[in-house]
Amino acid sequence: GTARSQSLTFALRSVVAEEAALRGLRRPTMDSGGRAQKISTGTTIMAVEFDGGVVVGSDSRVSAGESVTNRFFNKLERLHHQIYCALSGSAADAQAISDTVHYQLELHSLDMDETPLVLAAATLVRNISYKHKEELSAHLMVAGWDHKRGGQVYGTMGGMLTRQPFAIGGSGSTYIYGYVDSAYKPGMTQEECRQFTKNAIALAISRDGSSGGVIYLVTITEAGVKEEVVLGDELPQFYDK
Repeated sequence: GTARSQSLTFALRSVVAEEAALRGLRRPTMDSGGRAQKISTGTTIMAVEFDGGVVVGSDSRVSAGESVTNRFFNKLERLHHQIYCALSGSAADAQAISDTVHYQLELHSLDMDETPLVLAAATLVRNISYKHKEELSAHLMVAGWDHKRGGQVYGTMGGMLTRQPFAIGGSGSTYIYGYVDSAYKPGMTQEECRQFTKNAIALAISRDGSSGGVIYLVTITEAGVKEEVVLGDELPQFYDK
């Protein structure tokens, strides 16, 4: 009908506009010696699969060099109803990618008259990230639930697309690889995955100067999406002996 045609036209125009914006992004700033200046990409992001869904989490600190520019930035972006991505890298670049994928998934959903698969969202993120790898400095982790494969977590680093039972990313992840490798157990319940994610991000926050603030958590199942915030005085506490 006319309404459907207008919706498709609007979505297509949005995709074209976002693609133009991505192509127009500046290349990395160069120093006096012609070398690309280092970009601060501090953050901690994480996603875990469980039977029937996924848990996605992140810290909330945004930094520029040694300065904290935002203490409470939500790095978990909704790509579709039951599909989210966790952002790391340049905040502007990561948001540009997530916005583009969001519009393309809306167009896909209208065209197919069904909700998109998590794998389709992850493939779009991977394709855009790799196509614009010279202009963009961002890594997006995609997680969600669909009717075909249930809960899924995908990493999209460096043009690869890998499904993993859990994934971590950002500068804070280097401090917690030992913890997550030892603490993860196949078959964990939803509540165990939530606690696992909170513990891991809290540990990263305590060690990584570029991670901090609160913890944002999203739990995605067939029943829907639950978003929550773990405030500073509610963070799990760990102490050196």
